[in-house]
Amino acid sequence: MNNISILEFIKKSPKTELHLHIEGTLEPEHMFSLAKRNNVKIPFKNINEAKKAYNFSSLESFLKIYYESAKVLLKEKDFFELTWAYALKCKEDNIVHTEIFFDPQTHTNRGISFDIIINGIYKALKKAEKEFGLSFKIIMCFLRHLSEEECFKTLDQALVHKDKIFGVGLDSSEIGNPPKKFEKLFKKAAENNFITVAHAGEEGPPEYMWQALNLLNVKRIDHGVQCLKDEKLVEKLLKNQVPLTVCPLSNIKLKVFDKLYDHNLKKMLDKKLMVTINSDDPAYFGGYLNQNLIETQVALNLSFEDIKTLLINSFKSSFLSEERKKECINKI
Repeated sequence: MNNISILEFIKKSPKTELHLHIEGTLEPEHMFSLAKRNNVKIPFKNINEAKKAYNFSSLESFLKIYYESAKVLLKEKDFFELTWAYALKCKEDNIVHTEIFFDPQTHTNRGISFDIIINGIYKALKKAEKEFGLSFKIIMCFLRHLSEEECFKTLDQALVHKDKIFGVGLDSSEIGNPPKKFEKLFKKAAENNFITVAHAGEEGPPEYMWQALNLLNVKRIDHGVQCLKDEKLVEKLLKNQVPLTVCPLSNIKLKVFDKLYDHNLKKMLDKKLMVTINSDDPAYFGGYLNQNLIETQVALNLSFEDIKTLLINSFKSSFLSEERKKECINKI
């Protein structure tokens, strides 16, 4: 197939997204309108200045702006609008199922009620489910730069909303905050029937991925691009078909790789690892899911079969029922 037909295939195929931070979908225009409506000061004079600031040197430099921007989110209506805007992007990109992350501690630590956050997000996704059939799972992430003790309090808050929250994850500053720091927390989460995932091997070493698998017992690793530095780890990932939710444009923006054509996704794919493509924080990293697929296909010269495998892998890696997985895969 030529590039035009691959492009059409990417756009028209049903997809699922497994690595998406809802706060990371806050577009600059929306941030400014919320800042005005909620009377919140932000560190940018205008939208262009905000966009220029999205020139990151590392994960840490991004997180600084990410947390600053999130301050405009105060009310249930704000979280609803944020999530609804992303749901419409799903419709546009032909995403039929999404498993989104949210970071409650980003908001509760500045006095926002946990109920306000989860209710706004959940209501928007339920509306999308009703209006255009978008299915979803919500995964609550703990901020790894905080203490395990603080995270236990957040887990307790989540238990009240177990009907809305499907799983728990781990994100924020990776270096210096290894998964083993949260072993007890994840054990308690699993005891309360939360599915567990964790960010590992984005900037951190393969050892962090080993810890996520062996100590946190995660069902999926978010990012995982550092795995190729450890042959035994690759063997384990391959044997157990552990899903890896890779985010190519994010990896370039945060300098994990210099250029998209340097990315190791094709090598991971050739090793038959369970690799998927996702958008991470699309408002900051230059593209939603289709854009990630399109740009990666061009940069790495991915074949029609490569793209098909990536789309199928995403459904296989999701937390959908086996029946729904098959139904979606058959439409690709």
